[in-house]
Amino acid sequence: MKMGLAAFFLAGILSMMSLVNGYQGEGWINAHATFYGGGDASGTMGGACGYGNLYSQGYGTNTAALSTALFNNGLSCGSCYEIRCVNDPKWCLPGTIVVTATNFCPPNNALPNNAGGWCNPPQHHFDLSQPVFQHIAQYRAGIVSVAYRRVPCRRRGGIRFTINGHSYFNLVLITNVGGAGDVHAVAIKGSRTRWQSMSRNWGQNWQSNTYLNGQALSFKVTTSDGRSVVSYNVAPAGWSFGQTFAGRQFR
Repeated sequence: MKMGLAAFFLAGILSMMSLVNGYQGEGWINAHATFYGGGDASGTMGGACGYGNLYSQGYGTNTAALSTALFNNGLSCGSCYEIRCVNDPKWCLPGTIVVTATNFCPPNNALPNNAGGWCNPPQHHFDLSQPVFQHIAQYRAGIVSVAYRRVPCRRRGGIRFTINGHSYFNLVLITNVGGAGDVHAVAIKGSRTRWQSMSRNWGQNWQSNTYLNGQALSFKVTTSDGRSVVSYNVAPAGWSFGQTFAGRQFR
């Protein structure tokens, strides 16, 4: 009886965990994939998430631009997906890839969804960097059917905060986020101020209009699964615009 109750409670806990961390254990969803950016993926740099140089930010070539249905107006930036090529023995290669959302694939309403308008709503589509596309399909395929699912992002080191802007306009780019990966809320605290919410300016650039010069800065980052991590005094009082600081990481 006791063992039965223990098993029941364990199942309940695991069920709650799967609900909270919804990106874990999701079923496979059908989509399509193309590629862009050239053989060295140089054309994927920059992008609608604001990450800039994807090599120096640690994302490399395992990146994707998401269609409107997946991009969520930029809130999906930083999320991770496992993708495999399906239903096409002629072009598909075995195995899967894991990519990070770093860009937006805009719709082309002048073309039909099945003939060039691959990223039109409500299509689920991944425009992959060319190098990572060629891990799951042959180059000549051009476009392939894929199956995908959300997976946890695995990052080395801490969450990174790059402080841009100027006095009374602090624009903080947040990168290298583990776990769910996609930041949905940020709060900032100066050593002489209280916690205050930041607003998302674009991509993963978060904005505060408070004068914070000369104060040590702390950040609270919350991802789409509701989990938060706080990095206290990650930027020392002598920080300067343009600098990057590493904080704590999701585990």
